Order: sequence, then structure tokens, then C-alpha cells
Amino acid sequence: MYDNFIQAFPIAEHERVHLPVMVCQDGFITSHGVENILLVEDDKVKQFVGSYEPEHYLLNPAEKMAVGPYAVSNYYMETKRAQRQAMIDAREVIREVAERFERMTGRRYGFFEEYQMEDAEYAIVIIGSAAGTCKAAVDAIRSKTGKKAGLIKIRVFRPFPEEEIAKALANVKAAAILDRSEMFAATGGPLGAEVRAALYQAHSAVEVVNYFYGLGGRDITVSDFEAVYNRLETIAQTHVVTDMYAYIGLRSARPEEV
Repeated sequence: MYDNFIQAFPIAEHERVHLPVMVCQDGFITSHGVENILLVEDDKVKQFVGSYEPEHYLLNPAEKMAVGPYAVSNYYMETKRAQRQAMIDAREVIREVAERFERMTGRRYGFFEEYQMEDAEYAIVIIGSAAGTCKAAVDAIRSKTGKKAGLIKIRVFRPFPEEEIAKALANVKAAAILDRSEMFAATGGPLGAEVRAALYQAHSAVEVVNYFYGLGGRDITVSDFEAVYNRLETIAQTHVVTDMYAYIGLRSARPEEV
């Protein structure tokens, strides 16, 4: 979180972006936890972030401008197209800022983190602190059974790194996308929709299932993740997904749910 906040400012203020950046954290899970962190010296952080000098601003006497609560129909479509371009350009800016941050701290960041994905046959894609529990499950599965489990932890959700995700999942047999939020489409979660679209665009043959977990702060355990990996193995063998839209830890769960 600390590292992401430092990088957020130069990304948002970059001349090719000028978009707000949301740095999100698991409330009541990591936000109420206690952990040692490695701080960067203040002078280095100040130099890294820099001072924002906007090209256009309201109190500039040489440039008269008005700012309203909405865009008029004459220019709204052009405004949205400009936002899209800024989001496209943000991909390169995010990489550049991450490379600068690595040179300053030695800590490396990408669009997502891969864990044991070099030879993975079964993968979970997830966002947030539950990835730590999932890593423990991956280690346990590999040590006890030898099954090749892996994990992808998303760091950047917008712009969504669809090409990179599809490449990272190209060699797995089955993947589970885990969402901790639910949208009202009744077809899956926001992360599930993005990953499935990325795999479809890449003409991938990976078997995919979408899960919901931890809604309202409900706990998820190592054994829960192990059950997901077991189901992925079954899906890879049978090529049958009985329920694309399943829940983990749901009371009175149906037999096919975890």
C-alpha cells in the first residue's frame, strides 16, 4: 500500500494521464493489522513524487476558463475519447514509474504478481490480501501432492492488463477467478468478466470458473483454496463446469459449491 501510494502521484499527474488514481486496501483485514514496513527516506520520496505544475488551472490570469459539473453534448464524446486515450497511455506510464521506483528502492512492481506460475497447470487469479492465504495453499499443495498450482495477484485493475494476463495463463489447464465483490449482471464478477474477456480475445482454450468469496468480510482459509485447486483439476480432466457462478463458504451451499 505504501509503495503504491508513492507511485500513484506521478502516475496521476503525468501529462499523458491526468486521471485520478485509486489505491485500494482491504478494509478491516489489512487496514486493522499490524506489520513492519520499510519506509523510504522523505527526501527521496519528495524527489520521486516531484511538484505538480499544471498546464491549465483556474487562477491563471493569462488563461480564462470555466469548470462546470458536466460536459455539454457538443464535446462530451470527444471528452470520453480523450479519457480513453489517457487510460491507454497510463499503461506505459505505470511501467515507467514502477521502473523508477525499483531503481530507488529495489522493490519491483508490474501489473500483477506471479507466484509459482512458471510451470503451473492450475491457477487462481485474485486481488488483495487473500492472495497471501492462497500462496500458503499453493505451497502446501505442491509439497504434499506435487500438483502444479500457481497464483496471479492483480495489482493494476485499470487499465486492465488483458494481453499480459492472457499470456500468463496461456499454458495452464484450468483457472479460477476469485471476486470479492459482486455486480448485478448475474453472470459473474468484475474480475471474472475481465479475465474471461481477455482469454476470449486471445483465443485461449483455458477452462475457467468464477468464484465469489469473502463478501462482507467472511473468512477464507487455506483449505478453501485447496478445494478450489482440486476442482480445477477435475474441470481440466472433464472439461465440464457445472456452475460458473459459485460461492466459497456460502451457508447451505449446493454440492457443487465450495
